[in-house]
Amino acid sequence: MLLRVRVTLPDRPGTLGQVARTLGVSGADIVQVVVLERLGGRAVDDFTVVWPGAARVEGLLAGLAAIPGVRVDGVWRAIGAPTTTGQDAELLAQVAANPTDGVATLVDAVPGLLAADWAVAAVVPVDWASRAGGGTATIGHASWRAPEPPRLPEVTPLRARTLTMADGTHYAIAPFGRAGLVLVVARDHTEPLTAAGFHATEVDRLAQLVRASAVILGDRLDLVGPGAVTTVT
Repeated sequence: MLLRVRVTLPDRPGTLGQVARTLGVSGADIVQVVVLERLGGRAVDDFTVVWPGAARVEGLLAGLAAIPGVRVDGVWRAIGAPTTTGQDAELLAQVAANPTDGVATLVDAVPGLLAADWAVAAVVPVDWASRAGGGTATIGHASWRAPEPPRLPEVTPLRARTLTMADGTHYAIAPFGRAGLVLVVARDHTEPLTAAGFHATEVDRLAQLVRASAVILGDRLDLVGPGAVTTVT
């Protein structure tokens, strides 16, 4: 299976090589490395690896933790192939080619792009924040792995951001800017793996995709109505 391994490590020569060797010795076959951040002498890297399904991850975690200065931020199952350059443009081209199903196309594709478990397009009432308990949001479209009904976090104020619920579920949220429509992407907490939260670069990527889709779809966003699922937070 594919795993995503996120590590924070010293940004100095040799450390990345140590991490790569440890992954290899543990049985992981590295297929992609993405640098999410380099700041203040530290780096945050995402490794996508092919992992033997029967192998336990405890040995991998112990090996990485033994490298001086390295911290494991999360290990979780990756859905779909590793991200490559051009995937975002290809997705937007698909949205433009079939705008009638544009929101559904975006919702179905985003979990794979962000190594998430599921996504929904939720229609949020304007007075969400003023209602006791948060109010009611309706689901315009849900990806195939979304729970039924999906448990949504508090999504106001309507700005792109990330948050983590008490059960360990991580969310990234981005508004379309009209019709109360918000894209919510989730990484579930599934033992024994522990997903990392969405990095700022991932939230920015999601926000860019949503903004571009909103420009492409325009008034069609007003037609995204309640689906079969209603959820209360």
